[in-house]
Amino acid sequence: MRPAPRAIPPVLGSRLAARALPCLALGLALACAHADPVAHDPVRPDPAHPPAMQALAIESHGSALNAVLYLADGPGPHPTAIFLHGLPGNERNLDLAQAVRRSGWNALFFHYRGAWGSGGDYAFAHVLEDVASAVAWTRSPERDPALRIDPERVALVGHSLGGFAALRVGAESEGVDCIASLAGANLAGHGQRLRDGDEGYADTLAGRFQTLVAPLRGTSGEALAAELGASVGDFDVLRLAPALARKPLLLVAGERDAVVPPAEAHDPLVTTLEAMAPISLTALRLDADHAFSQKRVALARALVAWLNGPCARALD
Repeated sequence: MRPAPRAIPPVLGSRLAARALPCLALGLALACAHADPVAHDPVRPDPAHPPAMQALAIESHGSALNAVLYLADGPGPHPTAIFLHGLPGNERNLDLAQAVRRSGWNALFFHYRGAWGSGGDYAFAHVLEDVASAVAWTRSPERDPALRIDPERVALVGHSLGGFAALRVGAESEGVDCIASLAGANLAGHGQRLRDGDEGYADTLAGRFQTLVAPLRGTSGEALAAELGASVGDFDVLRLAPALARKPLLLVAGERDAVVPPAEAHDPLVTTLEAMAPISLTALRLDADHAFSQKRVALARALVAWLNGPCARALD
């Protein structure tokens, strides 16, 4: 008969157990043989505070954002990773949210105003406001304590447009402790081409956006392109580098990303940050497309290791 896995020694402390640091980082391979958060369910869920899912409506500028919170195992309070989807949000990265939840973090996912049934109208500026609203909700003292959220430990995890939003909002928000940008965009490049009078680019960009707006309300491809042309400075991630360098960052790019090529956004930001000696920068390239379609497990492992490594150390 195979012996039961050994429990993690109590001397490690409840705070460490609550974060569920990766097993190998603790040197407890036997204890964690069946508790890999990327591949395995919890070995012994807390019967009084088991993993759970809660549907929510987060208010943002007079509209309700459809949201769901994946509650981590145990009484907590747990750190919370807020997941931000792209444009329009076909890839929601909920497999990553589940892995993050199994690793000891709550995972909050929501749709921006005007996207996928959330109230209000969609706009890039509204996306940024909605991310700030989600951060404020997570940190609110009025939030239900049964949700087991630690308001002092919050990370943003964004993909594509969501990566841009994570960097943009996270850089300027004291309520965000760590930022992960996965194939994150820098919208300023598109806006600058429009400002420079690149002939035909306005129509090209509007047409590209128009193919994505079906799940969105109150906007159009032409409106989104015009918004970028009018907001170049506000949408430039590189100008945020000094603020970003003061926070733990995870930047992941797909080598074969044809939507946001690494040379367009990832490489310039990494180069700029490295020149500033950032407090903690983890920059990765995976052999993958924009959605990391063939590297989902590798991406989950990278995210979980970063949240429970560099990010968690910054939260202590």
